Amino acid sequence: MDIFEKCSQYTVVKDAKEHGIYPYFIPLSETEGTEVLYHDHRLIMCGSNNYLGLTTHPKVRQAAIDAIQRYGTSCTGSRFLNGTLELHEQLEAELAEWVGKEAALTFSTGMQVNLGTVSALVKRGDYVVLDKEDHASIVDGAFLSGGKIERFRHNDMDHLERVLSSLPEKGGRLIVVDGLFSMEGDLAPLPEMVDLAKKYSARLMVDDAHSMGVMGGGRGTAAHYGLTDQVDLIMSTFSKSFASLGGFVAGDEDAISYVKHHARALIFSASIPAANAAAALAALHVMQAEPERAERVVRHGEKMREGFRSLGFDTGASVTPVIPIIIGDDERTFLTWKLLFEKGVFVNPVISPAVSPGRQLLRTSYMATHTEEQLDRVLGIFEEVGKQVGLI
Repeated sequence: MDIFEKCSQYTVVKDAKEHGIYPYFIPLSETEGTEVLYHDHRLIMCGSNNYLGLTTHPKVRQAAIDAIQRYGTSCTGSRFLNGTLELHEQLEAELAEWVGKEAALTFSTGMQVNLGTVSALVKRGDYVVLDKEDHASIVDGAFLSGGKIERFRHNDMDHLERVLSSLPEKGGRLIVVDGLFSMEGDLAPLPEMVDLAKKYSARLMVDDAHSMGVMGGGRGTAAHYGLTDQVDLIMSTFSKSFASLGGFVAGDEDAISYVKHHARALIFSASIPAANAAAALAALHVMQAEPERAERVVRHGEKMREGFRSLGFDTGASVTPVIPIIIGDDERTFLTWKLLFEKGVFVNPVISPAVSPGRQLLRTSYMATHTEEQLDRVLGIFEEVGKQVGLI
């Protein structure tokens, strides 16, 4: 059998394009943050992770330009060898201080943070315990580790305790969860999780990719709960609130040093270019100087959640500016997306396996820089489309 045979037999994308309902890889010709342009069609962006609206902030842009002028476009090597700049170490020191940890380590992408950190810490004979809704990067890192993977039902602390209590005493234990779950916008119950981690001698790592810059005054989920000192590792990406590309993990000095010297995803990847590091650092400085941005995006989330629910939409358990519109089947999810797109609202359709069957949804997310007028217009269009397709 030709290994490429599966490629020619894969017709889902071709069929969707022929029917005009293919919703992915949409090439935008212009973006101003809250609005984007597709050909001549202008849309309000409600599908971005640019939570603080910093991709267009003049200080962030200028920092990237200045870094290119000084350092060029690439470091042309891994952090382990020739690819470490003083700028990387400055960024790591300031990030560690921001999230309340001793040390931090930057990676080239957020995906690589989880691949590298989890696979470096968990070895054969160890156990890695995951929420069933954890991000794919966490799951892949667990598979790469060679450790035994155990999973518990989403945010079900009784089930987590049953899993932990069933593990043999021999072997290390690492619990890894999203702080803010990126599809449905709910938070991990860290207070109960911290107690269980202590009870069963496990370490706890929180993926704050979507929470950093938003929750806890911008410092993430652990800060939101007042549990920074009791969470062992905090990771986040630069591709969301930090308006750049890359990611980091923060924790105790010894743990970060170990990951630094054992994470293959770090050692065998080129370091993030100076422009990306400088943009992330500038974004951090804006977060610190303008805390009202985090407050504003949370308020926008509250407004939109209340608006959707009052119209009759199912927004699940969201308590953040990530708000799902749960639809429950593929066909109507794509139809609703298409009608919204045509009327000028950009959202993300999400189907299985990214969500469980029956939980197909439109993922919406909001920025500090959205205006009240834009948000009201979005609600109006959703009401019109929701009635048209029978969602409300």
